[in-house]
Amino acid sequence: MEKILSRGLLVLYLVILIWLVLFKLQYNILSVFHYHHRSLNLIPFAGPSIINGSFGEIRDNVIIFIPLGLLLNVNFKKVGFLLKFAFILVLSLIIELFQFISAIGATDITDVITNTVGGFLGLELYVLSSKYVNNKILDRVIIFVGILLLVLLLDYRTHLRINY
Repeated sequence: MEKILSRGLLVLYLVILIWLVLFKLQYNILSVFHYHHRSLNLIPFAGPSIINGSFGEIRDNVIIFIPLGLLLNVNFKKVGFLLKFAFILVLSLIIELFQFISAIGATDITDVITNTVGGFLGLELYVLSSKYVNNKILDRVIIFVGILLLVLLLDYRTHLRINY
């Protein structure tokens, strides 16, 4: 049962991650495709990722990818660190390439870097935590907190009608 919950949580997290990053939590996904603006920034930490001197988007990108590293460690214990890290990097690249090809968002190398850093932090946070907490307990805590956060996100989005 725990394995089903953790795999389901990973799949749900990936769906919400893509919904958040590509479609900005819009319920009408097709409306995103009406906005055709293709931009490409290959200079790290410059341009669109820093708005009015604020690093909020950079911080947010790191934070939203931390759960990916945690959930990969919960779900794929026998898979090595490098393969999990490569998955995070490739997923981030695919998201950015999709944004560029479909012209639904700004393609920015900073996003690839910060998304990958977030996933890396999640991987390392799990490894560090597992030195102090039994893996089975750690996995259960991550699953519980993950489900709780997903419910809160959906409730927050639904009741406050927040548009990103």
